[in-house]
Amino acid sequence: MITQEIIRAAIRRHRLIERGDRLLVAVSGGADSVALLHLLYELREEFQLHLEVAHLQHGIRGEEAKEDARFVGALADRLGLRFHVKEVSVPAMRSAAGKGNLEALARAERYRFFSEVAAARRLTKVATGHTLDDQAETVVMRFLRGSGRKGLGGIAPVQAMNSSGEEELAGVTVIRPLLQISKRDLLAYLAERGQNFCVDRTNRDTSLLRNWLRLELLPKIRERVDGGLNQRLAQQAEIMRDEDAVLEGLARLKFKQVSRVEGLNRQALLAEPVAMQRRLLRLWVESVTGSLRGFDFDHIEALLRLIDKGPPNGRVALPRGWQAARQYDNVKLVRRGLLAKPGCYEYRFIPGQTLWIAEAGCEIRSEFAEPPLDRLPADLTQAVFDASGVGGPLTVRNFRKGDFFQPLGMPGHKKIKDLFIERKLPLAARAVLPLLVLGPEVLWVPGYARSERAKVTLETASILRLKVIDRNS
Repeated sequence: MITQEIIRAAIRRHRLIERGDRLLVAVSGGADSVALLHLLYELREEFQLHLEVAHLQHGIRGEEAKEDARFVGALADRLGLRFHVKEVSVPAMRSAAGKGNLEALARAERYRFFSEVAAARRLTKVATGHTLDDQAETVVMRFLRGSGRKGLGGIAPVQAMNSSGEEELAGVTVIRPLLQISKRDLLAYLAERGQNFCVDRTNRDTSLLRNWLRLELLPKIRERVDGGLNQRLAQQAEIMRDEDAVLEGLARLKFKQVSRVEGLNRQALLAEPVAMQRRLLRLWVESVTGSLRGFDFDHIEALLRLIDKGPPNGRVALPRGWQAARQYDNVKLVRRGLLAKPGCYEYRFIPGQTLWIAEAGCEIRSEFAEPPLDRLPADLTQAVFDASGVGGPLTVRNFRKGDFFQPLGMPGHKKIKDLFIERKLPLAARAVLPLLVLGPEVLWVPGYARSERAKVTLETASILRLKVIDRNS
C-alpha cells in the first residue's frame, strides 16, 4: 500500500520511530487521526510498538463532541488498545482568563493532557495526524502573519516539545508521520478498509482563518497557479527548516560570546549582522525566561532599538511581566517589580569606627593615623583625609538630587549625577552606592572620586584613613 510506504520512508528519513517505542496516538475521531491510528496499528508488529490512544473533549461542540469521544473509545476497544479520555471546557477557561484565542487554548489543553498521560504511562512519544494539507495551510497562515524563516518552516515532522517553549511536554517527543500524505489519499485508505470517521461541522466555518484558507483561498491558487501547491509549500517548509537549523547552530555558537552571567554584552551583539542579532536575542530571551511564549517580532525589534540607540539606562516592557534594562554596555532581563528604586538611607558616621551599610551590601572601615602618610591609597575604594577638616557631623547615605563635590585637584564643583554619567554607572548601582557627606557637600564617592576638601597636606596633624569593603562579591 502506497500510504504505508510513504510512512515507512518518513520514519526512516526523520527517525520518527525506533523499535520498541511506546506511543500515545492522539485521535480526535476525524479522518486524519483515525487513519494514523490504523496505519500505526498495521506497523505495530514490524516496529514492535506499544500503542495507546488519547482523546480530549474541548467542551466546544456539546453532544456532537461526546459522540466523537464514544466513537474513538469504541475504535480503541476494537483494536485492543488502552483508551484515555478527558473533558475540559475551553470556553470557560477563556472566560475565566478574560482573553485568549479559542483555538490556541484548545491546542494547549490537548498537549497538556497528552503530557499528563505520557508521564503517567511512561510513553515517550505522541503521534498526531497532521497531513500534507495541514502543512500547506500552516505555511500560508504564517506567511500572512509575517513569520520569519523559523515560522515558515511550518510543522516539524519530529519535535521535542520540552524545548519548544510552547507546550508543557517535558521529556515527550511529538511525531507527525502523515506530513507527506494528502487528505485525499487518507480518505481513499479509509474507504478501502470500510472505516468510517467523525466529521467536525466547525471545519466548514469560513469565519475561521484556517478554514477559509483551506476551503476558499488555496483551491483558487491551485486552480490558477499550481495543482501541486501543497507539495511545493511542504518542500519550501522543509528548505526553511533545514536552513534555519544551520543558522540556529551558528547562533548558539555565537551566543556564548555575547551572553554573560550579568547580562548581554551590547558591543558584542551589535558587532553581528542584524539577522544574527535577532536570533541571538531570541536565544537570550528563551534562556532567561524559559520560553518565547508571547514574544513576537515587535518585541525583538523593541529590544534591538533599546540596545542599539536607546538611552544608556533605558528600559522596555516585555511580555509575561519581564522587562529589559540597559545599563550602558550591559543589558539585563528582569521581572518588572525587581527594578523598583530602593528607598533613601542615611547613617551617622563616626570616624575611627566601622559602619555596615545593608542597602549597599558593604562596610566602611575607618582609622586614625599619624603623619607622615606612609602610603597613598591604592585606588578610590580607599581615601585619606585631614582629620581636622572633617570635624563636623559626617553621614553616609545614598545619592540625592543636586549632590555635588569639588574634585580633588580641581577648582569649582561638579554634580555627582555628571560623575555617574561619565563613569557609566548603572541606575541600580547609583541608587545604593554609599556617599560620605559633610554638610551639603560630598567628600567621597567610594570607588569613583574624592573631594578636594580636607586633603592631606604637610600641615596635617592627624589622618583619617577610610576603606570600603564590598560584601556582595
